[in-house]
Amino acid sequence: MERITFEGAHGTPLAARLDMPEGPHLTTAIFAHCFSCTKDIAAARRIAQRLAGMGIAVLRFDFTGLGHSEGEFANTTFTSNAADLKAAAAYLEARGMAPTLMIGHSLGGAAVLKAAGEVDSLKAVVTIGAPFEPGHVTHHFADALPRIEAEGMAPVDLGGRSFCIGRDFVEDVLKADLAPHIANLRKALLVLHAPRDSVVGIDNATRIFMAARHPKSFVTLDDADHLVSRAADAEYAAEVIAAWAGRYIELRPPAPPPGAPEGVVRASEADPDGFLQDISHGPRHHTLADEPLAYGGTDRGMSPYGFLSAALAACTSMTIRMYARRKEWPLEYVSVDVTHEKVHAQDSDLTGPNRIDRFTRRIRLEGALDAGQRARLLDIADRCPVHKTLEAGARVETALID
Repeated sequence: MERITFEGAHGTPLAARLDMPEGPHLTTAIFAHCFSCTKDIAAARRIAQRLAGMGIAVLRFDFTGLGHSEGEFANTTFTSNAADLKAAAAYLEARGMAPTLMIGHSLGGAAVLKAAGEVDSLKAVVTIGAPFEPGHVTHHFADALPRIEAEGMAPVDLGGRSFCIGRDFVEDVLKADLAPHIANLRKALLVLHAPRDSVVGIDNATRIFMAARHPKSFVTLDDADHLVSRAADAEYAAEVIAAWAGRYIELRPPAPPPGAPEGVVRASEADPDGFLQDISHGPRHHTLADEPLAYGGTDRGMSPYGFLSAALAACTSMTIRMYARRKEWPLEYVSVDVTHEKVHAQDSDLTGPNRIDRFTRRIRLEGALDAGQRARLLDIADRCPVHKTLEAGARVETALID
């Protein structure tokens, strides 16, 4: 992750984070946060990190006057937010990373719909819980509207924090009309919305979807809250975004570097209170790792040793099939069961006599194979590359990155 500052639409320095893939950089996206939020809100952070794991770099920044960005929030408007988004796109283009995807959450989604049509490099747009009428946001501080009108600005409480809202913002957001911007978007559009969103009703998603021209898609976020605060909901949203965007954006990775044909596998923490890990391998492969309930996990994925056993089982099955296919032997079906005999509680005990890991394979072969063929395939199982790695041992090189 790179911390950067770029110049906003009106010359104000805006604070941003650029989540870069560890492996190949396939494309770039911009994430616009919700009203009165920041780039570091949980949903923005989780979605950006998840997409980065798929090869998509994500720029998320604080709008003027919010978070670590400079400027006065009271002097901003809905139009200036959209202008900041275009400034972000220009910054990325100047770095040779012109964005092809723009994602907006809540009012940030409305700003994305307003700005996206003027960013030529974009091919796809995503909204998450976005209002069709930007003026909807004034419902959060309706009691302060008379004072804002009379005095030009007034402090309001939003989510337990105080913000100063100006008259220009109110007038601008109330007159904003997204319908023509949506109709003339000329980008693929994905609308994500939760039916139980109590802040921005699901009818907003319907109106956005109906105003848009094809290609357009709608995916429900089921029982997610408006802020998409649960890790599982943010992960789901990111996975849907990446899978959908692949139809409109070139996400084909370049050839992997010599010596690392598998590319980069990333494990990132999905639940800091437990052990759940988000595992990604390039833009198309994703799974979860966890620990069993008995060891403090939530059992939502295989354990690390489970993955190690799976690697041995899968590699063994592939190796047997490859050999039988080459020999044109009548192997109809192969399955491999693997067990690992060392329990988790013993992992840290390096002084006992049973510290050696032992994997047991049980191989099932079906088909009209004679005894000699079956014996040969059993020998071939030991040529599985993962088997060889486990028996020979491996060297692990570790480095700390910023």
